[in-house]
Amino acid sequence: MSDRIIFHIDVNSAYLSWEAAYRLQHGSQTDLRNIPSIVGGDQEKRHGIVLAKSIPAKKFGIITGETIHSAREKCPGLVMVPPNYYRYIMASDAMVNLLKDYSPLIQRYSIDEVFLDYSNMDIPFMDAAGEMSKKIENELGFTVNIGIGPNKLLAKMASDFSKPNKIHTLFHHQLEEKMWNLPVQDLFMVGSRTARKLNGRGIFTIGHLASLDREYIHSWLKKPGLLIWEYANGIENSEVRSGGTPIKSVGNSTTLPFDVETREEAHKVLLAISEMIGMRARDLEMCGWVISVSIKNHLFYSCSHQKKLTAPTDATSTIYKYAALLFDELWDGEPLRHLSISLSQLQSSEFFQISMLEPFDKKNRSLDRTIDSLRSKFGQNSIYRSCFLHSGIDPVIGGVVMEESYPMMSSYL
Repeated sequence: MSDRIIFHIDVNSAYLSWEAAYRLQHGSQTDLRNIPSIVGGDQEKRHGIVLAKSIPAKKFGIITGETIHSAREKCPGLVMVPPNYYRYIMASDAMVNLLKDYSPLIQRYSIDEVFLDYSNMDIPFMDAAGEMSKKIENELGFTVNIGIGPNKLLAKMASDFSKPNKIHTLFHHQLEEKMWNLPVQDLFMVGSRTARKLNGRGIFTIGHLASLDREYIHSWLKKPGLLIWEYANGIENSEVRSGGTPIKSVGNSTTLPFDVETREEAHKVLLAISEMIGMRARDLEMCGWVISVSIKNHLFYSCSHQKKLTAPTDATSTIYKYAALLFDELWDGEPLRHLSISLSQLQSSEFFQISMLEPFDKKNRSLDRTIDSLRSKFGQNSIYRSCFLHSGIDPVIGGVVMEESYPMMSSYL
């Protein structure tokens, strides 16, 4: 394991960078990265938050996760653009396809993060990293940080050093110089609660944690403590899993800025969510056997229902059809604030058995894919159903649920 060379490639301010690159490629004269700007939700919606920010916006004290209202109070001239998750998936795919020229072993860790095993390659790793960084910038229009180390943990830690558009190394002989002087909360898997526990016993840096007796940390914090002690000492041996984590489901939800009080309104929301789930399933080239619906009323009481289909589907109309039926069985007439749909028990959509009980609509499948193509090129709201006109309901609802399509940071690398 000691001779492994692992890269962690992390897109700088991914959503904002991808928006900026897309707009510049389509004729915009303004680079969003050079002005105070954010990618975020609708200011009028209660769940509107900052998803990504430019460096000039950061100078105003704007942080990821704060409300749009708060961000605009800090910077009245702030430029805000809505997220386009389908566009981001396409940008992520383009980066991964480019990286395949450097190694067949690539693990998508999240929509904007990739691990790459560069062990035993001919070109020196620093030369290869510089080349891939420039290629991503020149061909795709955005920049990345690249961390290089003997395992995924240290590569990940290295990529989090100074940004943007930087290449950093972190090997075992560099731990004392580059990592051990950092605050303990900067270590992967050390959250705020764990940091407080460590600080309470005088452990303030990663180096302090690394120097503790192994048995002591295990007796105090048990298995999680042993894990972070190993990470503090640069110990991590997981493989770069080129197959990725199996996708179990595709789901989206929305918390509405108003109470849904009629069946007609609820069905429109379900249709808008079905649009996003259908697009995601088709992009993944997967279809699902089980459709689930969950609702939460204005008093935050929730309930759910699901149905196993006679044939797997990725069709928007089929997802909506059964989501609406399940909703009608669930709803007791109470005003609603939250609705969600999930498509699970996924399989490849390349080959599957057609059911005699469920008509196979080849024309609608072709239409779905044509609409996907148009939305990818011109934006999610470039084409939508007329029932959404003047309804106050977005025609496509829901972002990417990262835990499913692109696993986010977790207890494993």
